[in-house]
Amino acid sequence: MTGTLADPDRAVRLATYRGFAGQGRPPSVAELAAETGLAETAVRAALRHLHDAHAIVLVPAGDAVRIAHPFSAAPMGFVVSAEGRGPAGYAGDRMWWGGCAWDSFGIGAALGEPVAIRTHCPGCGRGLTVRAGPAQPPEPELVVRIPCPASRWWDDVVSTCANIRLFCDGSHVETWKQQETARHPSRPDGRIISAVTMWRLAQPWYGNRLDPDWSPRTAAAAQRLLTQAGLTGGFWQLP
Repeated sequence: MTGTLADPDRAVRLATYRGFAGQGRPPSVAELAAETGLAETAVRAALRHLHDAHAIVLVPAGDAVRIAHPFSAAPMGFVVSAEGRGPAGYAGDRMWWGGCAWDSFGIGAALGEPVAIRTHCPGCGRGLTVRAGPAQPPEPELVVRIPCPASRWWDDVVSTCANIRLFCDGSHVETWKQQETARHPSRPDGRIISAVTMWRLAQPWYGNRLDPDWSPRTAAAAQRLLTQAGLTGGFWQLP
């Protein structure tokens, strides 16, 4: 589902993103009602509409936000931090959970400021601290593994996000794959791309998430962004 959001949905979405950006967590239903002036029943309906439009992801019970890409409401292997007052106007030391490598680069894009991304390489276990921002790409040797084809990303979007991981380099992906194949023989190969490519895609993908007039992009528009980042072929074909 794509297209223009209804006014209540738009208000709830913007309040959700502003809560994530300013406080590092999603607002509760009661907080969203107070922020938007809507009744709690209307807020719950708007959250469900946004979930169905792939604008946010709700928890299984449907009563709270799990992910508002690129922000996560719970740890997923990435801690993203910024200090001081950035262009988005939020003061003080701030921290967010990044849903994955893509989302972690996307937090800097959404806020319009540099961030520090902390995670670990699944191949060697080494802690990684990556500094990146709208004008600052990550180190060129870093790579990202995408676990499944684009047509399946939303089959279980939380699982997809949890498995878009950052590695020291391509050889560490191969080490990890050998270990994983022994434990999970049916695990798909996925694709490996440079972290710079992932960062480049994140800028237009997430750069306008705090805009009041944001609406879910069409599949064709999303496909164009993938193509512009050099991600073409069947693996990258959206449904």
